[in-house]
Amino acid sequence: MIDYEENIEVQGARVHNLKNIDVTIPREKLVVITGLSGSGKSSLAFDTIYAEGQRRYIETFSAYARQFLGGLERPDVDKIDGLSPVIAIEQKTTSKSPRSTVGTITEVYDFLRLLYARAGDAHSYNTGEKMVSYSDDQIKKLIIDSYRDKKINILAPIIKARKGHYRELFEQIAKQGFVKVRVDGEIKDLVKGMKVDRYKTHDIEIVIDRLKVVENDDLHKRLSETINTAMYSGDNVLMVLEEGTEDPRYFSRDLMCPTTGISYPTPEPNTFSFNSPKGMCPHCSGLGHVYEVNENKIFPNRKLSIKSGGIAPLGEYKKSWAFKQIEIIAHRYNFELTDPINKIPQQALEVILNGSNESFEVDSKSLGVKRTYKIDYEGISNFIKSQYEEAESTSIKRWAKEYMDKTSCSSCGGSRLRKESLYFKIDDKNIAELANMDIAELADFFKGLEKKLEGNQLKIAEEIIKEIKTRIQFLLDVGLDYLSLNRSSKSLSGGEAQRIRLATQIGSQLVGVLYILDEPSIGLHQRDNSRLIKSLEALRDIGNSVIVVEHDRDMIERADHVIDIGPKAGKHGGEIISQGTPYELKNHHTLTADYITGVKEIKVPETRRKGNGKKIVLSGCTGNNLKNITVEFPLGKMIGVTGVSGSGKSTLINETLYPIMNAHYFNGVKKPMPYKKINGLEHIDKVIDINQSPIGRTPRSNPATYTGVFSEIRSLFAKTPEASIRGYKPGRFSFNVKGGRCETCQGGGLRVIEMNFLPDVFVECETCNGKRFNRETLEIRYKGKSISDVLEMTINEAVDFFELIPKIHRKLKTIQDVGLGYISLGQQSTTLSGGEAQRIKLATELSKRDTGNTFYILDEPTTGLHFEDIRVLMEVLNKLVDKGNTVLVIEHNLDVIKMVDHVIDIGYEGGRSGGQLVASGTPEEICKVKKSYTAEFLKKELKM
Repeated sequence: MIDYEENIEVQGARVHNLKNIDVTIPREKLVVITGLSGSGKSSLAFDTIYAEGQRRYIETFSAYARQFLGGLERPDVDKIDGLSPVIAIEQKTTSKSPRSTVGTITEVYDFLRLLYARAGDAHSYNTGEKMVSYSDDQIKKLIIDSYRDKKINILAPIIKARKGHYRELFEQIAKQGFVKVRVDGEIKDLVKGMKVDRYKTHDIEIVIDRLKVVENDDLHKRLSETINTAMYSGDNVLMVLEEGTEDPRYFSRDLMCPTTGISYPTPEPNTFSFNSPKGMCPHCSGLGHVYEVNENKIFPNRKLSIKSGGIAPLGEYKKSWAFKQIEIIAHRYNFELTDPINKIPQQALEVILNGSNESFEVDSKSLGVKRTYKIDYEGISNFIKSQYEEAESTSIKRWAKEYMDKTSCSSCGGSRLRKESLYFKIDDKNIAELANMDIAELADFFKGLEKKLEGNQLKIAEEIIKEIKTRIQFLLDVGLDYLSLNRSSKSLSGGEAQRIRLATQIGSQLVGVLYILDEPSIGLHQRDNSRLIKSLEALRDIGNSVIVVEHDRDMIERADHVIDIGPKAGKHGGEIISQGTPYELKNHHTLTADYITGVKEIKVPETRRKGNGKKIVLSGCTGNNLKNITVEFPLGKMIGVTGVSGSGKSTLINETLYPIMNAHYFNGVKKPMPYKKINGLEHIDKVIDINQSPIGRTPRSNPATYTGVFSEIRSLFAKTPEASIRGYKPGRFSFNVKGGRCETCQGGGLRVIEMNFLPDVFVECETCNGKRFNRETLEIRYKGKSISDVLEMTINEAVDFFELIPKIHRKLKTIQDVGLGYISLGQQSTTLSGGEAQRIKLATELSKRDTGNTFYILDEPTTGLHFEDIRVLMEVLNKLVDKGNTVLVIEHNLDVIKMVDHVIDIGYEGGRSGGQLVASGTPEEICKVKKSYTAEFLKKELKM
């Protein structure tokens, strides 16, 4: 009898390639699921266990609520027992909104807002003095004490430094029963029709009461009423002016500057939120940046004339209203449309850019009369801006964005908050300064904060500070000390985003939950690995079950239970080939066990390549945390860029080097991070960046369409004798257009049956039986196979089948070479893992004829790859370098680093302590550098 308190029992799982497997997973343990890429690990963890957990949760809702949620399909499994509530921490789940930051995801920023609203000290943005606020009784006592036996005026300020004639305002004041006002420092009687100069700025106050402060019973009552009336009229601010003096004294119920009288509303947590109108900077709407039109993008080549397309957004001359206006401007400023732009007067260019609204007269020589012209022109710059801000169409917005640059907001300096919010301080720091610190720096700030607070402030802040400290500690535990709270979640790598969610989950302190993680060690340097494993163990120790899909050696060795899925990938995988403790796994002699015990290994090359002697030198890089570094990239070698997380590798390669090269070879528009100069670009022909983003977002996209091999296959089918007789063109063999596809399922092969209170059911199309094409199209055969049969083939089968067609064979062979022989040609892109998608992109690039002079950039290509897959990948990359190309990999995996010819190590730490070049040279040379963290771990791999 199975004890469901102890185990999760899965019976008959058949999702994707799983072969009807039964598996018992111990609860409240750290369980690692490993195996080759594509063997079925994610199918078991996410598409079976997590999907069933989600479905059961949604089943608890009423039928009415479920119809709005859209039901979840039941995974193809006979039975799952012992399942507790499931939380999946995947790589793809961070928000792409520019308003989402590390601080908002982890909720640390929410606690900071609360801290500042309740315990922050307000300062005046005019004088820097500490703001004060009073109760009505305090104001009364202060007036009596300060002005005893003196004559005073009590005023309510209503207009401060604004233009206008204010006739209606004076009438309104008179109707309320007041008889005097103070205008620009002078007390006047209110008279009918009274107004002031509308073009000057004015200060206007109502005289609420005039009295002599003599202590008696009436005084207290009179003062209370006067203060109440003044506060009502003056929006919680009043002024006291002693007769015969010029300088009034301000009092307010709100926070107020004692010298200038400016007041802030009572702070709330929203006052510090850049996502709320109460806190956001009005100029950039809380984004911290604005898009400004770049004049150089409007006139990219100033040697061209306007007629031949010198104004990029307008293009070449044509008869249009815009060019008609520019002709009038040319009349006005005496230039021709055929003049190069650099010869046109600067004043005229100003008008072309920013518009004008003027009339002018020109003598007509032929008629001897004066002609009047009117320039009524918005200006290209203003037009682009208005299109970007107001157009509803995404394509018009994209067009406008081509001529704009993203710049830091001039109003808030990139802090995202309005001016008042930035003048609330704790220990002399405002909330934006804290959000810009990296997590390690923030932890130091909070360590000593309680000693610097006193009295009520300490009492209020104590609990909040405790919460903030624990959350910061969790972020430090998962190795994210280099991030700042202000960092946009869009810019995080998959591994970082996952570790942030992990820290948030540890912070929530839930118990009895099943957590499923997808390769949390991505992007993490070996140094930080043990911190991550400790965090997972902490999650387990408080009473949760943790399942991790992972290939990392340390993680496998420290797990309580390991499940190895295989034996191969795709159709040849989907079986449990071993399970038990890591010690038991080592005795099973599976592929994973052989790599862990050292029976199999990725061999270190006997010699390192010398390269072709040429190099690219990138100097003076200062983007993000880079400390003005100069880096050499030797060509004709495999280069590994390494360093701890957050040291600046991605800034150097993805944000600086790649945009420079892309702009040079392909006119790319992405602006590189700041650098001084780059030499050596003439030594290579092109640059190719191969990343892990999905190759297609719809089920209609597949490896055959992405690599372009499907076009060749369709052309081949169109050339068969039968197709030629029937007049079929290649389009006939496409499942995306009408003609050859099955119209019942529109080429999808599946039909969706909508069930009102149950999830939609996908059934095989009864017309084409899932073959996607109509009967006539399927009658065309090549070597006895129809187009649908070809899509069903695995890459391995297709390589043999198309052996005699070089164009098709070459492309398929490269997919096979990168270790993807097990996937089928028509497999939906949405079912491919990140590692598989990257290798399909790699294969697509490899199948193109290379010049032997190409620069390839790969960012963590080993994500999702098993030891065996890494060996296959490295063989492919080595072939590329052997042909003379340069391959640069950003990588933490030591199996890759030990095989490269040249290592560039960035460090020393992450965040503000990173951004320096620690060492560069062969792996053996790196090992001699004492300060390098990479060297410490690389020595063990190279057995030095």
